[in-house]
Amino acid sequence: MDMIFPVLLLAFALILVFLFASFIPVRLWITAVFAGVRVGLTDLVGMRLRKVNPAAIIGPLIAATKAGLQLTPSQLESHYLAGGRVDKVVNALISADKAELALPFQQAAAIDLAGRDVLEAVKVSVNPKVIETPRVAAMAKDGIQLIAVARVTVRANINRLVGGAGEETILARVGEGIVSTIGSADSHKTVLENPDAISKTVLGKGLDAGTAFEILSIDIADVDVGKNIGAQLQTDQAEADKRIAQAKAEERRAMAVAAEQEMKAKVQEMRAKVVAAEAEIPLAIAEAFRRGNLGVMDYVRYRNVSADTDMRRAIAGGADDVLPVEPSP
Repeated sequence: MDMIFPVLLLAFALILVFLFASFIPVRLWITAVFAGVRVGLTDLVGMRLRKVNPAAIIGPLIAATKAGLQLTPSQLESHYLAGGRVDKVVNALISADKAELALPFQQAAAIDLAGRDVLEAVKVSVNPKVIETPRVAAMAKDGIQLIAVARVTVRANINRLVGGAGEETILARVGEGIVSTIGSADSHKTVLENPDAISKTVLGKGLDAGTAFEILSIDIADVDVGKNIGAQLQTDQAEADKRIAQAKAEERRAMAVAAEQEMKAKVQEMRAKVVAAEAEIPLAIAEAFRRGNLGVMDYVRYRNVSADTDMRRAIAGGADDVLPVEPSP
């Protein structure tokens, strides 16, 4: 019984030491102390209680202290709790300090929380980068299409990173400037002879206003001749005019055919009336004979005149129009 109590006490002590070592990062505290960072064990315990990874704070703090920056654990911890990337911010501050750029911690933290890569922004501010526009097609006044590609050299403007437009806006504005410049040229040959005129005109428009970048230069990398848009438009217009003229001619032809059909119908109607009228002639002759108004010799002369008329029509070529002679009653 006397031997069990010391063993239990030793085991309990070991458990306490293990829990203490697992909850309090003693090794990290020792590293910070030897690195010259003033941080207490209570601060590390507080980070654990606030669900903050002590290594994510102490590591960047040691790097900042070694680089000569005056940062406190509370600043880094507050940025960590806000969802920021502490290592990115500290590395950006170190890079900016080495490049002699004025970048306070509050501004770097704001840029990081805005969703931008503050370290990349510092690098671009020190070492400008080149972005290339897609192929931009535009038409000169002579109707010839030109396709241009521009390389834009930009430098990050740290003071406008928060709320400033990105690379997409720069490319869109440069493309718009290229289209405007080519469109105002009287001839495509002028653009091909002086492509630098495009870059000078576009650069003078201040396209970097309101963006997170500063345009240093715009260089035309390539200019190709495209289609003859003017001739194609004229051809399309001529084709459209031809189709309109054909449609109008077809309309007039249809109206003429309709008028002809109407005229034929009227002629047929008149012929029908004539036939109907002529059909009553034998009846009228018979009635005249009965009443004594027409004699035999008168009827003979009528037949002779009718036969002579039919003969004249046949000689004149109108045999189709000759009406059949009704037989005598």
